[in-house]
Amino acid sequence: MPTHDELAQFLREYAKLSESQQDRFIYAMKQMVADLRAGRPFRSSLRVKGVQGHAGIFEMTWEMPNGRATFHYGDPPRPGDVHIVWRRIGGHEIFNNP
Repeated sequence: MPTHDELAQFLREYAKLSESQQDRFIYAMKQMVADLRAGRPFRSSLRVKGVQGHAGIFEMTWEMPNGRATFHYGDPPRPGDVHIVWRRIGGHEIFNNP
């Protein structure tokens, strides 16, 4: 079962999103969880990939053309689980400090 945490920066940025943007992120996050549960690669529409120049940090697209969220994998609370730590959310400006 995938688990998650959020950094304080992520929570502040998420709170600034409109309700419809928050809904789109939640929808994309649920797709990620479904892919993790199924043990398959993330679907291509999420555009999950490594952030250039930041080893171990990944980005996910939740809204085109500019909705992005960054995350890294953390230590799971239970062995065998995948644990995601959400770092930043917003537009391309989050890549200045992902």
